[in-house]
Amino acid sequence: MRDRTALQPLTLVAVLIFALAFPLSAHAQDANASKARALVDAAIKMSDSDAAVKLLWQATDIAPADESAYVYLGLYYNSRSDFTNVVKVYQKLVKYQPNQVSAYLNIGEAYMSFSPPKTDDALVYYRKAYQVDPKNTFAALRIGQLLAQSPGQRDDALKFLKIALGDSAKNPTVASEAEKTLKQMGAL
Repeated sequence: MRDRTALQPLTLVAVLIFALAFPLSAHAQDANASKARALVDAAIKMSDSDAAVKLLWQATDIAPADESAYVYLGLYYNSRSDFTNVVKVYQKLVKYQPNQVSAYLNIGEAYMSFSPPKTDDALVYYRKAYQVDPKNTFAALRIGQLLAQSPGQRDDALKFLKIALGDSAKNPTVASEAEKTLKQMGAL
């Protein structure tokens, strides 16, 4: 029979190491977030956009859940109509922040900015945004607009467009777009 008392000191050491690891991990995360913020701040102040972009990508590697670097990268690539990289930026963010509705919307908008628009890809991300936040009328609007263009999807399109239309007090622009699409469909 095995002597269980010989394992107890090792088990105690393992438990202590495990317990000590969590505060260190949190401290390391804080340090990484500070480093990432410093890189973002430095990138913002740079006049060399290539060097700034490298710093911003470094920041996403150091603190992948901190969204500030992603926002600046997204703005940078969007201003250059580099929608492939806009998609890459926000896909990386949702990998670490899967409940980040704006990231899904930004991916959808980037796909819609391709020439021609990549509507099937955009629809996937608008649906993800809506899944995360079923009260997001912008996501409902985009889903409805895309479904309105798809044969056999009229009923679903109407459902989403009416959701977007119903929030005219909070978001009159979205409601106006929904109303316009509903009129084009002959539903109003």
